[in-house]
Parts: sequence; structure tokens; C-alpha cells
Amino acid sequence: MTAPNILIFMVDQLNGTLFPDGPADWLHAPNLKKLAARSTRFANAYTASPLCAPGRASFMSGLLPSRSRVYDNAAEFAADIPTYAHHLRRAGYQTCLSGKMHFVGPDQMHGFEERLTTDIYPADFGWTPDYRKPGERIDWWYHNMGSVTGAGVAEISNQMEYDDEVAYHATRKVYDLARGHDDRPWCLTVSFTHPHDPYVARKKYWDLYEDCEHLAPQVPAMEYDDHDPHAQRIFDANDWRSFDITEEDIRKSRRAYFANISYLDDKIGEVMAALETTRQEAVILFVSDHGDMLGERGLWFKMCFYEGSSRVPLMVSAPGMAPGRIEAPVSTIDVCPTLCDLAGVSMDEVAPWVEGQSLVPLGQGAERDAPVAMEYAAEASYAPLVSLRYGKWKFNRCALDPDQLFDLEADPHELTNLAGDPAHAGTLAQLQAKAEARWDLDAFDAQVRESQARRWVVYEALRKGGYYPWDYQPLQKASERYMRNHMDLNVVEENARFPRGE
Repeated sequence: MTAPNILIFMVDQLNGTLFPDGPADWLHAPNLKKLAARSTRFANAYTASPLCAPGRASFMSGLLPSRSRVYDNAAEFAADIPTYAHHLRRAGYQTCLSGKMHFVGPDQMHGFEERLTTDIYPADFGWTPDYRKPGERIDWWYHNMGSVTGAGVAEISNQMEYDDEVAYHATRKVYDLARGHDDRPWCLTVSFTHPHDPYVARKKYWDLYEDCEHLAPQVPAMEYDDHDPHAQRIFDANDWRSFDITEEDIRKSRRAYFANISYLDDKIGEVMAALETTRQEAVILFVSDHGDMLGERGLWFKMCFYEGSSRVPLMVSAPGMAPGRIEAPVSTIDVCPTLCDLAGVSMDEVAPWVEGQSLVPLGQGAERDAPVAMEYAAEASYAPLVSLRYGKWKFNRCALDPDQLFDLEADPHELTNLAGDPAHAGTLAQLQAKAEARWDLDAFDAQVRESQARRWVVYEALRKGGYYPWDYQPLQKASERYMRNHMDLNVVEENARFPRGE
């Protein structure tokens, strides 16, 4: 079997409820809709952890945060943990990343042979939470509601500049791959930072949603005291008391968010067009690291297990996987074993420790009934939270809070906690037992606290005196680009052309 090329599109903070079976009909996303039509579409896909760095480390490694030790946005991703990039590269693939992966620590490659851009977020320990100081806000990096009150139109922003660059380099790489100078199969990961807040969009995309009927949340904002304890902690972490959120702020934020989905669709279309015009074939996977609450029940961003935050789009277009909708709950930790399965690459040597499972059988008609697990141990938490999605049920647990049990079929907005309902005592007991078999929450908490304490010491030490950053610096060898005097012009022109001349 010839090893297939693999093209991965990852986006940031894209709410999976907007992808019930590919993009919702009302979204202006023609390229993603075209991809969805040829893909196995996982309607109930969940992040391993609803935050950037933990979610991405889990997506790459097939491990939950309690195993990867990437608990938060400043936790080191250890260099000895194999990722799909390691597995594929070891098997003979070219592996390349254009864009964000939020690697923290001195290893900024994690199996990628080439990185085309730097990251958008810092690679050091400066964003480390501290469970020793519950309630503390670290103003200079914690989310606040300014993303909502500042929503609107802009033609350039920090995020747009980054994603424009990601798409440019990815498209250039696709053309370069077509030239055939390297006969190895390739895996190219293209990872954008949109539609992550701030909720700011270019006017051409903003205008697409002028008459959108989805600018108000389905569940209006609740009073602070009506929220569960973890949601209250999120409100406090987001400094909600310092902002007056109006209905117009909410509408503008959601409109910009939808507009940025259309912006992303254009960027993905650019890369797809390069693939098609160079007549290259590839397995294509589309996924997000986590979702965004988008004002539902008054919550924004992520950091919780509610559907808007934890559910993500996941689509795979691959030979041997039938296009269509899959209902079974799956996880982003399934991506690594899925890619290896599609590439014919064995993970046997590390299989006992990898928690994800290949999705290929589900695309061939198989069924799965194992629960999907999630974890969260970052900002706005003071102890780890865990969750199981099992059939129609979602069970959430934290040592600090009452258990939560939701029937997602009858209650898709998770408004009724059934944990105290005698009619569901059997279901609750079953899921409590499954959670207790999987997690030792006291040990998990101690593990997180130790990691945080170590990182605070290291970070403060490394910022004294000379500072050498870990941020990835892309290398461009100007002396090897275009035409130089140690090159034969005829060879340069011929090798850079696709298709080649007669």
C-alpha cells in the first residue's frame, strides 16, 4: 500500500455545536461544506481538555492531560512523548507545521521536521496558574470580557496577521511539495488561531452576517448565583464585574465570530485550491482544539465541559472511510491513532499508554460505546475537573463541587442537573464508578500542584539576568532561495516549475 499524504487543518476555539453534520446550513463556509460532503463527520467529538495547550498536546499525543502533564497553557510538553509527527516521521514521512500548536518548553518541534512560522503564544512558563492562591487573577494574561465589549470590524489584527501568514506559508509549501524534490509521503499540519477571540473581523466577512438569525444565544445570561460553582469561578477569572455587557455587545461578538469562520473558510480554500491545482491527493482531517460558549448562559470562551466549550468539529476525508455522519461520541485523543492507522504506521511500542483509539473502524460501519473522557486543570479551576460522555449522558466531577449529570438528548443545553434525581440514581452510580475507576482526583490534584510550584520557581529564575527565549524562530536561508550565483539558472527555473516544461 502506498502511504497517503496527509493534510491536517486545525482551528482554534471553534464551537462544535455549529457543526452538527458539517458546517451549519446558515454559515457561509463553502470550502468546509465541500470538504464535509466527502468526509466522515463526527457529530459528537470532544476535546480532551477545553483549553489551547492541553487540548493540542492531547490531540498530538493521544494522551489526556493527566498523562501528558500538559495541564494548562504554560505546562511543558515533554520531548519524550511521541506525537503523530514522530510516528509518521519515523515511518518515512516528511512532517511540517504551519501555524499554532502552543508548545511550551524548549522542544518546539515535537516530531515536525520543519516549522514554517513561529507560534502566536509564548513558549515559557509565564502563564502558569497557582492553586495555592485560589481566586487570584493574573491580569496581564487571563481572559477578560474586553473581547466582548471590544467586538467589531477591523481590517488587520494580531490574529489576522498571524493567520494570513499561516495560510501563505502553507499554500507555498503545498506548491513546493508538488515539485517532487522529496519522494517521501508528506504530512502537513496547518493550524490557525481563528475564530478565537478577540471578536474582530474584516468587513467583507462581517457583512455576510448582517441579517443572521443566530446573533442571540439560545440560553440567555443567568444571574451569577444561578450558575454552578465552576461557572462562577470562570466569571471571576474573566473579571466580569468590571464590564457592562450589553445585548449589542453580545450580537457583535457572535457576528464577528461567525464572520471569522468564513474568513477561515477562505484561508482553508486557498490551501485546498493549491492541492487541487497541483493534482496532489491527500487524506484531509479538520478539527478544533476546543469550543467557545459564545454567550450561552452568559459564559464566553472555554474552560468548562458545557457543550459549547468542549464539543468540537471533527471531519476525516480518507479512502476507506465512508462519507456520512457518525453519532458515537469520540475524542481529539483519537486523532493520533487515526492518522497512524490511515498511514499504515504501527503504534504498538507505545500502544499500552496511548488512551485514544483509531476512528477508522467507525468510518467503516463499526460501533463504539466506550465513554469519552475529558479533564481540566487550568485557570478558573482550583482543583482538577473530569468528565465522561457516555451514550446520551454527560457526568462531571470536581472534588470542590457537587456532581453533575446531564441527559444531552432531553436537555441539550444542560440546564437540568439530574445528579440529585432519584429516578436517575442508577445511571449516576454507574458513571461515578466509571470515574472513580479512571481517576484518583487527590493524586491528580497533587500532581498539578507540584507541576505549578516547580514552574513558578523555574520561570522566576530564568527571567533574572540574561534571558534566552524558547519561542520558535523560523529559519529562512536566503542564500538558498530563488536564484543565487552558486546555482545554475536553468536548473533553478526547471526545478521550481510545476508542471515541468516539455
